[in-house]
Amino acid sequence: MKVLTINGSPRKDGNTQVMIEEVSKALRKAGIDVETVSLRDCEVRPCNACELCYKKAWHCPIKDDAVSLLKKMVDADGLLIGSPVYGADVTAQLKALLDRSVITYTNQYLKNKVGGAVVVGGGAHGGQEYAVQQLVSFFAFQGIIIANPSGGLLGAMGTANDRGDIRKDKEGLKSARELGERMAELMRIVGR
Repeated sequence: MKVLTINGSPRKDGNTQVMIEEVSKALRKAGIDVETVSLRDCEVRPCNACELCYKKAWHCPIKDDAVSLLKKMVDADGLLIGSPVYGADVTAQLKALLDRSVITYTNQYLKNKVGGAVVVGGGAHGGQEYAVQQLVSFFAFQGIIIANPSGGLLGAMGTANDRGDIRKDKEGLKSARELGERMAELMRIVGR
């Protein structure tokens, strides 16, 4: 089994990556392979609403990394998507990829995969709930089974302002580990 993690942060080794690594440790402990993609290393342009992908599977006239990233998502058994909170939402880089995922939606290529969400905001009320809701909505739209840490949260949410501050957020790190454990459990249940 394999999980593809997608880091929507434009920063290298930022707080979102730390949270993703906490989830990944729990997944690896459960015997699941993890591959990480950082969108800062990719070019993903916004959808231009041409609707060609509706007419021909996997066809997109925009020549960037989006289609290859979506194919990686299809090849994985689970998806972990993380983002810092920008304006009470995910980053523009990540939102562009989510919008372009209509390519996978039309034939439900991601249906019944297991998905987990990680977000990090700059304050206790930094918009984490809105950003995680964006990711959960993406999962629901795609037919992805949503994993959650214990306590009924929709995803692992952390609080950090400066680089590395997430390491002080014990509850956020705990929710990340629990999310990884729950993803592994669900992947075993659904046979992925």
